[in-house]
Amino acid sequence: MRNDIGGGVSIGLTRRCPLSCAHCSTRSTMESEEAPAEIFTRFVGTFRRDDRPEILALSGGEALLRPDLVQALASTARKVGTRTSVLSGLFFARADRIPPPILRAVDAVDHFSTSFDVFHEPEVPRDRLFRTLGAIMDRGVDVSLHLVGQGADDPWLGTFIGDVRRRFGDAVPMVVNALAPFGRARDWLAPLEGEGADTAAANPCAMAAWPVVGFDGTVSACGNDDVFDRRPPHLLLGHAATDGWPTIRARTERSALLRAIRLFGPRATARRLGQGCDGYCAACMALDANAATDLSALMDRPATRVLERGVQALLRGGGGEAFLRRHGIPRFAGLSQLGRPA
Repeated sequence: MRNDIGGGVSIGLTRRCPLSCAHCSTRSTMESEEAPAEIFTRFVGTFRRDDRPEILALSGGEALLRPDLVQALASTARKVGTRTSVLSGLFFARADRIPPPILRAVDAVDHFSTSFDVFHEPEVPRDRLFRTLGAIMDRGVDVSLHLVGQGADDPWLGTFIGDVRRRFGDAVPMVVNALAPFGRARDWLAPLEGEGADTAAANPCAMAAWPVVGFDGTVSACGNDDVFDRRPPHLLLGHAATDGWPTIRARTERSALLRAIRLFGPRATARRLGQGCDGYCAACMALDANAATDLSALMDRPATRVLERGVQALLRGGGGEAFLRRHGIPRFAGLSQLGRPA
């Protein structure tokens, strides 16, 4: 898990999903939106050996509703040295065998990750998950689990993590995040603790490091699903149908406003611009795109650039476990290191 600016790119291949989990951050259904495959193949086709993301992360909705597209994108990315991962809700685990197109897609990627939690389990039983995950591991594909819980003391998390380790030992890394009030979960989940706090303290945002290509091809600087519904101009980087990776990478790196968000965080950036700062993500959403010019002089100071480099070095040096201690449930951050050579 890298924090390098432009070190990776995420693509949501579709907003469709055959599951109906109560916590879905995108409110996905089988009737949700989906862009033509050509938009995504064109964009990945702009990767070059001397200018490419290290990691291409494919998700949805449910990315494996488009297995041929997953296979094609992974193949194109591999030719220039980009590694590919895919995140799936494992809807196909409910069948007796993995469909051949999905097997071809799984074989094409470098890493397979599945999301699972108390909301998924009624739709994909635990024994089916373990059986399918084992079958994928038997094919020599690296796997991991992405879990969501309601806090460090969530009893479901403790029981499930124990079951994983009894079944697979230390072979399966796990990323554990807290439930967040986005999508369907917003209808019944209280706002995150501290979200409305009013503070000017610097709180750097690492989520603006990798561009995100949405289900319709829009490219954003942030993976918050609300961005693709609200479309705040300062977080939009372009469109996969018209812009290539070099252009998107350059915009990600050079935007004064994005650099300030990554360095100081949304609240402190808003304060510097004399804007409201009610909440962390909310403060970012509300920033005025015209304010970028007001930040250019500050962000171009030699001292600011030294500070930027120092913060990025600290983030890189901390690695995936440190990233998850900050952005996931800290108690479980060490599980991300399972499966690594000693």
